[in-house]
Amino acid sequence: MADLSAFPITRKWTPKDPSVLQLFSFPTPNGVKVAIMLEETGLPYEAHRVTLSDADVKSPEFLSLNPNNKIPAIIDPDGPDGQPLGLFESGAILLYLGEKTGKLLGETAADKARVTQWLMFQMGGLGPMLGQVGFFAKFAGAQWEDKRPRDRYASEAKRLLAVLSGELSQRDWIAGEFSAADIAIAPWLNALNYYGTKELVGWEDHPALQAYLNRFMARDAVMRGLNVPPREG
Repeated sequence: MADLSAFPITRKWTPKDPSVLQLFSFPTPNGVKVAIMLEETGLPYEAHRVTLSDADVKSPEFLSLNPNNKIPAIIDPDGPDGQPLGLFESGAILLYLGEKTGKLLGETAADKARVTQWLMFQMGGLGPMLGQVGFFAKFAGAQWEDKRPRDRYASEAKRLLAVLSGELSQRDWIAGEFSAADIAIAPWLNALNYYGTKELVGWEDHPALQAYLNRFMARDAVMRGLNVPPREG
């Protein structure tokens, strides 16, 4: 049985089975990426519900694993050289899990480069822009009279969606075969419905993206991972 007592987070979220990978998360677009990756790869794991409240993500226990106070984070009891590994940042976790399992990063070095390219596209552009649009459309930013910040992010989101749409009009998955890049991208497209921003970013102008998201959402592993861990405890 693996000993994870060196990780203070386990004092607040105690593993039932410390021999399997521990996921600390909440079903946001970034959170479900890792759950879906775990479901797709078949790697055994245990999920712990970490809400977005300060009591959770800013607790000393959670900060001990992720000083950036954001979900998701993991502890792999069977990390490199057989030593436990704690890791945060959803994109880094996807790459780590792909390397660990030999799945969803492509078959060749060129494949992996293309998967990583589109994964970085989501991490550096698509996710932040769609998240900011959501803030200014649904959350506190919606109360601001000055709509210039919202429109600035919406304009950039439209541009990024057009980039994706152009690529996905030529193939089913963004890097060729289904990959970790799709697991990074599609949950953010799905979030447009939650944010109520489809019209604002011109979603209806992109039938290729609609078809892509439908393909993604129909996957069994995706359907399982979308509610891991459940929103309600």
